[in-house]
Amino acid sequence: MHGPDHLPEALQLPGPGTIAVVTGANSGIGLEIARQLLEHGVTVWMGARDAERGRRAAAELGAGARVVQLDVTDPASVAAAAAHVGAVDVLVNNAGVDPGGEDVTGTSLDQLRTAYETNVFGLAAVTQAFLPALRESAHPRIVNVSSGTGSLAWTGGPNPQFDWERTRGGGLAYRSSKTAVNAVTVLTAQAVGDGVKVNALAPGLRRTNLVADMDVGGAPAEAAAGALRLAFLPDDGPTGALWSWDGSRVPW
Repeated sequence: MHGPDHLPEALQLPGPGTIAVVTGANSGIGLEIARQLLEHGVTVWMGARDAERGRRAAAELGAGARVVQLDVTDPASVAAAAAHVGAVDVLVNNAGVDPGGEDVTGTSLDQLRTAYETNVFGLAAVTQAFLPALRESAHPRIVNVSSGTGSLAWTGGPNPQFDWERTRGGGLAYRSSKTAVNAVTVLTAQAVGDGVKVNALAPGLRRTNLVADMDVGGAPAEAAAGALRLAFLPDDGPTGALWSWDGSRVPW
């Protein structure tokens, strides 16, 4: 889908009663997205696979934070979460895993399955479950947390986000699953029409549990601000695209 090269500066701030669901919200980027949504007066359902960890995170954030047990790989959990939450205006599909592995000869099929089960199938299942409620919203938004490493355009040559030569051929499970997330994003946007804004976010390398063994990455809060840009898009804003945390468009 075609559109601008940069997100609009004028955002549509949420009105009273706006409700968001954030998967994988008890740590990392998801926790920061929840925190910033709360700062804008949004009621946030923090989806957490481990309900107790979710409750601790919600207690840290304070008023407006609610917890729903949500394991994106468990269809029964997804269905129960959607029924429990009810009305929703913003869905942030943030839950994701990196099961490790290297290139095509150094990645097991189990690692591939693990990556796709959460990052792709889980994202699709959550979107399907919450879409009926989103269609009832006046300003529905879906934000899929993807990765610049899933961009085929950037994977095929020099790019501004990562060392192409060093990463060439590596990260098969995680990176290919994020390429699939990008495809799910654009196809979902086409299917639901312009009324539901569906976009993907390339958050950049952040200090989260995904890279806990490396002393790298920027602050998760910076990436979360990029997610809020997409959650607060105006009604004439773009849909069906991959955006960097800084608001610039990323090629597929």
